[in-house]
Amino acid sequence: MKNNTAGGSKALTVAENILKGIPAKRKNLIFFLHQVQNQLGYFPEEVVLKTARHFSVSPAEIFSILTFYSAFKLDQSCAHHIKVCQGTACHVRGSEAIMKEFSRLLGIEPGGYDRRKGIALEAVNCLGCCAIGPVVVVDGHYHARVHLKEVEEIVAGLMTGEKSNGTCKI
Repeated sequence: MKNNTAGGSKALTVAENILKGIPAKRKNLIFFLHQVQNQLGYFPEEVVLKTARHFSVSPAEIFSILTFYSAFKLDQSCAHHIKVCQGTACHVRGSEAIMKEFSRLLGIEPGGYDRRKGIALEAVNCLGCCAIGPVVVVDGHYHARVHLKEVEEIVAGLMTGEKSNGTCKI
């Protein structure tokens, strides 16, 4: 992981501000990690180290959590990150076809990244929202019960620079 000194102080300030409102109990760790992900979009090394000290856990434990859950990113490598759930419930509702359509429209294989477009496409095992599948997450915004036509709309929005505003339509 690279240490970004210019962005590091900003990232640390964001993390410290979040930590002010969270008791240093281990049960609050995941909540804190989600807060940082929402505000920064990734976890720089200095934030991981600060987190470990605050919650009295090892940096290795923090890294294991960040790499286990697909909701967290360790770098800010792309402008847009698309995750297509491939869990059982989403799969039986057509997530494989949705993934193929994203791949076709973007020209990116699952697990790939197009540096020119600034888009990463990722298949994830389960996003934990089986009742509203198939689920696609674009830049942290959840799109529920996605159909092939919606894939075109999502891609068109990304290409025009539109911010994704996915919702859980239940």
